[in-house]
Amino acid sequence: MQFENIYFVYAFAVIPFLLLGYWLTARWKNKALKAYGDLLITRTLFPDLSKAKQRGKFILFLFAFFFLIIGLINPQIGTKLEEVKRKGADIMICLDVSNSMRAEDLQPNRLEKSKQAIAKLMDKLEGDRLGIIVFGGEAYVQLPITTDYSAAKLFLESISTDMIPTQGTDIGKAIDLAVESFGKDEGKNKAIVIITDGENHEEDALRAAEEAAGKGISIHTIGMGSENGSPIPLYKGNVQDGFRKDKDGNTVITKLNEEILQEIAGAGNGIYVRATNTDAGLNNVLGALEKLEKKQFDSKMYSDYEDRFQWFIAAAFLLLLIEVLISERKSKLYKRLNLFGEKNEN
Repeated sequence: MQFENIYFVYAFAVIPFLLLGYWLTARWKNKALKAYGDLLITRTLFPDLSKAKQRGKFILFLFAFFFLIIGLINPQIGTKLEEVKRKGADIMICLDVSNSMRAEDLQPNRLEKSKQAIAKLMDKLEGDRLGIIVFGGEAYVQLPITTDYSAAKLFLESISTDMIPTQGTDIGKAIDLAVESFGKDEGKNKAIVIITDGENHEEDALRAAEEAAGKGISIHTIGMGSENGSPIPLYKGNVQDGFRKDKDGNTVITKLNEEILQEIAGAGNGIYVRATNTDAGLNNVLGALEKLEKKQFDSKMYSDYEDRFQWFIAAAFLLLLIEVLISERKSKLYKRLNLFGEKNEN
């Protein structure tokens, strides 16, 4: 089961105020009647007015309001778990989240530009499985390989430079983790896409790329940044507070290292693309991914979610109709049956 419009759940907070309003109104009416004299005497002026029916009408209104909210939330039920046959490639995206990715030589900055490019890549994939690894001085699986692109986009949105406690850029660890995440299946249907500024602080990136290529995994690199480089902004909250400086007090300038990214792509039998503000190199990488062998795999998913709001909306309108049709006056049949359990006041 899932709920289409879960934000309507806040409407339930109105119910206590309705109860309070009803109680205050009833209290005010009693005070108004007392002002005219003794309640037992004033009630004889309105012998057919039923307080029990008034309470009953209000209870019907509350239930109608309750069912209306549930209808607006719209409970949906997955009728079956389907096993879907798909054909596609396995793609692991390794995204650099080191502090240098905050540089703004690409707009709005290197990391956000990278996330935009990944989101566009997801929109163009068909049947392929996708995973995301974030790396800095260490590497972590942000999203295990999946066909659920909607979930992938949610995980993508949460990525920031604050995710990795160990700063630095170790591309080799990211490649090793990506290879491990693919599992032990052999075949040329796997690819790694590395998105980074190339400021690699370790020496094992080429070794990792060559080992991955030996297992039939191609590696493509996308360079984020410019050759001239850019300072790394520092923020306090959402307000910029200067730029990162080295131990001597000089502003740190981070530059795109195209050479290492070209070498990694060459060792991994892939391509290197440099991103710009107008083109993140997406089409070139996508063209290379489309050449991968497609492997058939099974994917289980709930399908045929059915809306259930109509039952609750119908119940709400039925209760409202009954509430409108019920009179606040005592009828002869009401007096005989005493439906609401009201005591005879005569």
